Parts: sequence; C-alpha cells; structure tokens
Amino acid sequence: MPTVPPPSYDAALETRVFWDRFKSQIIAALIIVLLAIIGFGGYRFYIDRNAAAASAMLASAKSAGAYQQVIANYPNTAAAADAYLLLAEAQRKEKKFADANTTLQVFINKNPDHELVSTAKMAMAANLESMGKNDQALSMYQQIASTYPNSFNAPLALLSQVYLLKQKNQTEEARRLCETILTRYRESFWAGEAAQELRLLKPSVSSEPAPTSEIPPFLAAPSATPAKPK
Repeated sequence: MPTVPPPSYDAALETRVFWDRFKSQIIAALIIVLLAIIGFGGYRFYIDRNAAAASAMLASAKSAGAYQQVIANYPNTAAAADAYLLLAEAQRKEKKFADANTTLQVFINKNPDHELVSTAKMAMAANLESMGKNDQALSMYQQIASTYPNSFNAPLALLSQVYLLKQKNQTEEARRLCETILTRYRESFWAGEAAQELRLLKPSVSSEPAPTSEIPPFLAAPSATPAKPK
C-alpha cells in the first residue's frame, strides 16, 4: 500500500507568519534589552567618573574638614572609606580620641568586609588607652586577636595585651601571651619583641623553688674533735 508523503513546509513562509504574529512583542523585548544595556553602560560610566573625582578630591585633602567633605560628597566610594581612616587619624592627632573612635566605628559599620577593619579596631583600642580606659582597650585587643588570628594585626594585638597586663602585674598571663606569639608568629617582627619582653618578665615567686639556705663552710662552727689517747 503506498504511503502518503508528509506535507512540505515552507520555512520562509513560517518565519514570515511568526514575525507577523509576534513582531510587536519581539520589538518591545529588543527595546527593553537595548535600554538595559545603555542604562548599565551609563551607570558604569557614572560610577567610574564618580570614583575618579572622589580619588582626586581625597588626594588633595590635607585636613579633617577636607576629609569630611570627601565623605559628604562621595559617600559610597572607596575614597570615602579611606577618608574615614584619615579623618580618624587627624582627630587622634588633635587628641580628640572619642571623636576618632566614633569615626572609626562608622567606617566599620559602613565597610564591614574592608581589609582594614582590624586596623581600625586596633586604632580604637589605642585611643581607649590614650583615654585611660585600659580595661576596655585590653578587651578590644583580645577580641581582635581572637577574631582575626591570621591578620597582620593579630600578633600586635597580643603584644599590646602584654604591655597592659604588665601594668596590672599579671605577669604569668603576660608570659603566656609572649609564648603564644613566639609559637604562632615566629617569623614575624613581633616575635622578636615578644622574646625581649619575655626576658624582662620575672617569673612569679610561687613558680620558683624556695632557695635553700646553706652556711658557708668558713662560717660554720668548728666540730668538736675527740681527744687523742695518750
């Protein structure tokens, strides 16, 4: 029995029919894609231009007021993040330690993943020391050392604890931290500083054996010698 051949299709005709039916939707979709590309390109151009202007302004800033102006004019740029750190340093030089810590905390809140967050916290702890708040500074150094053990600030945070513990006469704890620095960070500069501090720290009295008192032979009473028989 002869088979019926399949109907032939005209591809060009099908394409023409598809275009006539959906051309409005296709044109609308193409316009949306084109506008998105143009918008993204314009946004990138604006961001790059904004960042360049912020960097130029920061490069010429030399005072606390100038740093504040960079932050106000370009709040979401990398230059603004750097301006916070420079502003805090300027405030510290003016002995405005509380203001400097407020600035550093704002920097941390706005840039929690910034590579210099641990450095900002070290500066905050140093400011607390300058204000005589040694217990708070010690707590912050401990937090830095435990939270950022692999950062370049970790051994310095440990060593800073040593200095504060020495002031509190907590010698054994200071010795333990020096030994921790020598163990974990033996290749760093701070290991040499820790070794020097360790030599200066005297062990506690309880850890030393009680000295035995011996009378020198020349001070001992002569022993009685038995009389020789005649």
